Parts: sequence; C-alpha cells; structure tokens
Amino acid sequence: MKRKIIKIDEAKCNGCGLCVNACHEGALQIINGKAKLISESYCDGLGACLPECPTNAIMIEEREADVFNETAALKNIEVNQKVQAVPPLACGCPGTQAKTIAKNSPSTSQAVTTEKAESQLRQWPCQIKLVPVNAPYLEDANLLIAADCTAYAYANLHQDFMRNKITLIGCPKLDEGDYSEKLTAILVQHEIKSITVLRMEVPCCGGIVQAVKTALINSSKMIPWQVVTFSTEGQVLEV
Repeated sequence: MKRKIIKIDEAKCNGCGLCVNACHEGALQIINGKAKLISESYCDGLGACLPECPTNAIMIEEREADVFNETAALKNIEVNQKVQAVPPLACGCPGTQAKTIAKNSPSTSQAVTTEKAESQLRQWPCQIKLVPVNAPYLEDANLLIAADCTAYAYANLHQDFMRNKITLIGCPKLDEGDYSEKLTAILVQHEIKSITVLRMEVPCCGGIVQAVKTALINSSKMIPWQVVTFSTEGQVLEV
C-alpha cells in the first residue's frame, strides 16, 4: 500500500543514535555507524525521530511500503530487550562502546609535584541549558563550547583551552532539546569575539558542532570559530 514512511539520507547521518531513542516502535538501529530502518512494518510514519536528528538526515516520504504492524513492532522491542542483558546506553551508538584505556603509572623515581592546578572557570553556571541569555559576562566574550566528556578525557583542558574564555558545557546525547536556539539568542544579544568548540571523536558529539553552525547561520554573525576533536584516549585528533 502507499503510505507515509521515513527515509534516511545516509550521507548526512552521523550515527549519533538520537533517532533510535526517539522511535518507540524499534524501527531504527545503528548499523555500521549509520541509522537504518530495519523493517517498514515497524515504522508508523509519524516521524517522532525527525526533530531529534541533528543533521536533518531523516525525512518523511509517501511511497509503496509494508503496512505498519504495531503488534510486530512491540514484539520486536520485547525480543531486543531480552537479548540485551545490559542494554547499551545509546541503543548501539559507537560512542558507548566499552573499552579500557591503559595509562602508565609514574615510577617511584619520577618527581611528584605538589603544585595544584588552578581552575580557569570564569563564570557560573556553565551548563548551556542553565546559562542566562542576558548574562553580562557573555558580552565581548571568547566562548568555549565544550562537550561534557572533553574535560575528563583531556587532562590539561583548563590551562590549554578554558583560560580567558567563557565556558559553556553540554552533552548533545543526553540533554533534552537542541542547543542551537539558545546559542542563537546568545549570539544575537551579545558581541562574541570567537568560538572554540570541543568535542569527542564519537559520532554523537557532532550534535554540538551542528548546533553552533546553526546558531551562526541563524544569527547572521561572522564570528571566527574552530572545532577541536579529542580521542577517547585524551589525544587531540583534529584542530
């Protein structure tokens, strides 16, 4: 029969898995780093996954497709829950793949410094959702917009990146909604000197980069900006 059903542009998909979480019928999975419709009969065509996609890779089209089978969809979800003894946090997102990171312990012959590093956080709050749009410290600021995990992956983040910047943090995977609207309002209301975006190498972190891009476009501001990517081992991969 001809009906409405989702279509995924794999070229745009970054594998973040947000659409998988939004689909209550279990019609989507992350396979080889891309969102896939595993069965037409599981998709109701209502598009609950569309607003969650940070790259606009999902659309609704009307075409010949299998009839939506709610009973089969619910059974599919039940089967997946039984198979996954410990469900992955992000329903298959590559960023939740468990691994151990080996670190070299300092030998007894190495000097141990007693000097304590100082925090470079210059304002409060720092969570993107909590920062007031009209906060005075945003005026003429160099913004650092960082994914939460970067501070734990990169040991010297305070000294190397936060110094003399206003720091805004968030997690595009776990925080509800989209940052772009809040960031657009900040850019419109204030003169921002520069923006540095810190993200992890995992695909879901692309959401924070996309939010900044969208805010820059929506605000019509020409602001110097850069993206720094960290590996899960704490190395700078790309600047």
